[in-house]
Amino acid sequence: MFQSSVYKGSLSEQYDTLLTQLKGLLHDEDDLIANLSNASALLNQFLSEVNWVGFYLWKNDELVLGPFQGMPACVRIQKGRGVCGTSAEKREVIRVEDVHAFPGHIACDAASQSEIVLPLVKDGELLGLLDIDSPVKGRFSEEDERELKRFTDVLVENL
Repeated sequence: MFQSSVYKGSLSEQYDTLLTQLKGLLHDEDDLIANLSNASALLNQFLSEVNWVGFYLWKNDELVLGPFQGMPACVRIQKGRGVCGTSAEKREVIRVEDVHAFPGHIACDAASQSEIVLPLVKDGELLGLLDIDSPVKGRFSEEDERELKRFTDVLVENL
């Protein structure tokens, strides 16, 4: 579900093209903020039906807002709170079909209906997470989850 005509073919092939672009953006750049900024912009530009794409960084036992595209967001999220805090606590991907059915969901943007959160873990340490929201219920498929995991794996390798 990409919004750019640059991406053709199956969803997997579209994500392959996206990963190629990510690798190009990360090549020879080691600045965390620059890389996360470009990664969020890349995803926001090419994913359809999303209203927020960004990162939270793990600092002092809490999530702190990092580079993002979208409406202003919650600045700090405690471990175990909402979708992001739960993902950070469990260090696992959480895909939510209907955020209003998720206990303790934090509504930074009232338009959000579904969400996917992927932790960024390197050498056993939580660095942060990628959070993507959509105004459409059930927006994120198992295939999106698998392909976005590939995206975060490439990103983490270069952080």
